Amino acid sequence: MESIVKKDHTRVSTTFPKPEVAVSHFQEGIVLLLSRWNALQMAIQNEWGGHDSLQKFHQLVLDILSWFSQSKGTLYIEDLENLLHESLLLSFNTEIEDGSIEEVKERKGFGVYK
Repeated sequence: MESIVKKDHTRVSTTFPKPEVAVSHFQEGIVLLLSRWNALQMAIQNEWGGHDSLQKFHQLVLDILSWFSQSKGTLYIEDLENLLHESLLLSFNTEIEDGSIEEVKERKGFGVYK
């Protein structure tokens, strides 16, 4: 493992994880963030999207991962908000108007731009 030594003699790794490892960690982070979203968890637990609500949750995770990884240009947080809103409406028959979509996109780690 490559590292550099800072002025205080601590070592900092300069080796980056393999892309597939980084993607896997990012996907785990998306799952963690969405699992803390109460409105989405209620939709899954109460099967508002039907008996396959859990599968729809996993598809949402993949859609978000794809949104981040497949975009070639600038990512706009409003597009992520639209993705979340549309997914809940179409997949879970749920209109979220409690401000939690904004909370998820802004405060829980998705406020990242490419």
